[in-house]
Amino acid sequence: MENVPDMVLDREMFILRSAVLELEQLGYAVEERVVETRRFGVPQFRQRLILVAVCQPHRFIWPAESPGQVSFGLATSDLPPVEGGWRPEAGAHGWQEYLGPKTTFQRLMRAGVPEAEWGRVYDHITRPVREDDARAFELMDSDTRYSDLPEEYKRYRDDIFDDKYKRLDSNQASRTITAHIAKDGYWYIHPLENRTITIREAARLQTFPDWYRFAGPPSAAFRQIGNAVPPLLGQAIGEGLTAALAEVTDRHVSSEAVAQSLAEWFHDRSHLRLPWLRASTRWQVLSAEFLLDRLTPDSAGSVWPLLERWRDPAQTLAHREELQTIAGWIKRRSRAEDLLAVAARLVDAGQSEPDEDTLTEMVAAKIIPPAVADIARLIVACPNDPAGEEPVIINKGVLRVAANFTGEAVNARNRLTDGRIAVARMIGYGIDARSAHLALMEISNTCCQSSAPDCGACPLVEHCAFARRTSATREPDVATKPQVGRKAVLRSAGAM
Repeated sequence: MENVPDMVLDREMFILRSAVLELEQLGYAVEERVVETRRFGVPQFRQRLILVAVCQPHRFIWPAESPGQVSFGLATSDLPPVEGGWRPEAGAHGWQEYLGPKTTFQRLMRAGVPEAEWGRVYDHITRPVREDDARAFELMDSDTRYSDLPEEYKRYRDDIFDDKYKRLDSNQASRTITAHIAKDGYWYIHPLENRTITIREAARLQTFPDWYRFAGPPSAAFRQIGNAVPPLLGQAIGEGLTAALAEVTDRHVSSEAVAQSLAEWFHDRSHLRLPWLRASTRWQVLSAEFLLDRLTPDSAGSVWPLLERWRDPAQTLAHREELQTIAGWIKRRSRAEDLLAVAARLVDAGQSEPDEDTLTEMVAAKIIPPAVADIARLIVACPNDPAGEEPVIINKGVLRVAANFTGEAVNARNRLTDGRIAVARMIGYGIDARSAHLALMEISNTCCQSSAPDCGACPLVEHCAFARRTSATREPDVATKPQVGRKAVLRSAGAM
């Protein structure tokens, strides 16, 4: 399945998480990734979400990326120059003379063209260009924005349409070819010629071979091209599927199984390094985040039982002096004053527990960071909506766990895409999701720290890429032997 990344990268990622669960329950091994198509030989900056499901016991492995990247010039420099609005005399059956390919990519695009048509190129047509627009194009290079043009060349407000015109760069990949090109080609001005790109140039940028023709008028052809999955990307995925079906593997573990293992581990632990992950009210979470965040585990563990007693803001206000004394012990008096101000705000509003609107308002007013609001939502569901918001939270620690588990550097690159998807896969969708997410936070502060990780105490050890790599370099101990079950691992770690 293919779609734009924004389809699944919302705060809660329910679409992706529920789709993965449904497919896994049907017996599929699922892999999903936000793919940068130019890494597979497509000459444009185009990100797409790709989800691949293969019936077990097979598992899809992402194909290797293409060496090097293809620029606009490497993709299209063999196509003859044309003027805006040019049409062949024979209409849709007309063509221009073609002299031959110059680059490896161009030869690939010409492969399969019938011998009788080797000296022809079809669909190399584009829209007419107004005279004033053509003069404006002459003033532009690939770095020029619409707002940079002299006023006499502007037909639109430049405060709204700052990027109304965009000249492409011969030495770079094209911007994303979208279906919008069917209505407006001014986002795609040729790098050297004062016109918008042709149907054939757009097709090249999407990696349609030159023998492929498009049905209907030019606007329909542009729409088909813009909506398509680039054929070279489709080929790479297809080859990966072929390879997957040729091999049998037992290395796949479902997101449901991972989430269940994490949730059980979280509920089994008698003591937490981040004890407020088991808070019963959102106010307790806010209190801990204000006062205990980044405190040493020993200090946080000593102070938390005192804060935990005050379940709502009114109780905290009633013990103002005691709170200030506690804050003094840990040198956080200013934070205590900030917390008391929030408590007074909530009491004045008649709220014993901050609801969704209040959390959103406090974030907008910069009273609390967005991450703190999301942690409160995750730990304690909204009292009026127990199945309410369940944001996917990525912080440095959680991303480190996901990177170790998957064996991919999701904590170092593409954290908002690959990182969030990796975390979403680990927490799954359903009754274990919240606890699994909280377990990741606790694990990042206990057994999966950046220094001296304790893989034997982690519930993910049997399926963790990092644990496999480290165990391969030393004699396996009882905690990392595959035949040892999760309960035994926990028991050996003293967590039961």
